[in-house]
Amino acid sequence: MKVQRIHRIEAYVRQKGAASIKELCAEFDVSKNTIRRDLKHLLETGDFEKVYGGIALKEDTLISFENRQVSQQSQKKLISKKAASLIDDGDLIFVDSGTTTKYLIDYVPKEYQLTVVTNNLDVINVCSERENIELIIVGSKFKSATRSFIEFNNHDIIKDLNIRKAFMAATGISIQNGLTNSDMLETMIKKSICQKSDLIYLLADESKFDRSTLITYSPLNHLDALVSGGEVPKKYKTYLKENDIDLHLAY
Repeated sequence: MKVQRIHRIEAYVRQKGAASIKELCAEFDVSKNTIRRDLKHLLETGDFEKVYGGIALKEDTLISFENRQVSQQSQKKLISKKAASLIDDGDLIFVDSGTTTKYLIDYVPKEYQLTVVTNNLDVINVCSERENIELIIVGSKFKSATRSFIEFNNHDIIKDLNIRKAFMAATGISIQNGLTNSDMLETMIKKSICQKSDLIYLLADESKFDRSTLITYSPLNHLDALVSGGEVPKKYKTYLKENDIDLHLAY
């Protein structure tokens, strides 16, 4: 209940840009103390700032898929190209929603026979044009901000799948909070996929490190490999080595 309320408050503030404590109390029918505690969680994400009497979205926060897509696009493509080299002919893979994972299939050899499970609209479109790919779509409610399907009414499909490799994305990565995401329904799919996959690969550009958002979907030490570009902070390199997690750098 608390997590759901925080998620709704986050969506409300993102839509309006700012909100007062009084306004949020009325909107969500809770006390000022409850709202203050909830806002503390939002402030920890780094996307919001405290203002007199309430909370506001930071001006430089990237809140749309299109804005994030433009940012570091070349690095994202290099990361996807590197990650694609980890795919073998005949694999059953999951491709997560995100602005990096959307390029993954572009770099897979066209002769490869693959089964691709995804909730990513851009990946669905690419796979639909590849006759050697068997496509399985999860999620039924479309979220335009992330161009992904997020409802979980077909969770039984995921439960029965034996996924070899999951290519995941995250809004934020931290040693303490692991892999985080800001959408609850998306997170449910991510958690289930990670539980059903033999190998978990995270695709992340340098902007994701030392950032935490609303919900953790996997501890960092559950990864089998991290595929990244640019500068990976030294403490993360040390952590990966200590936990036998492979690091693949894209240049």
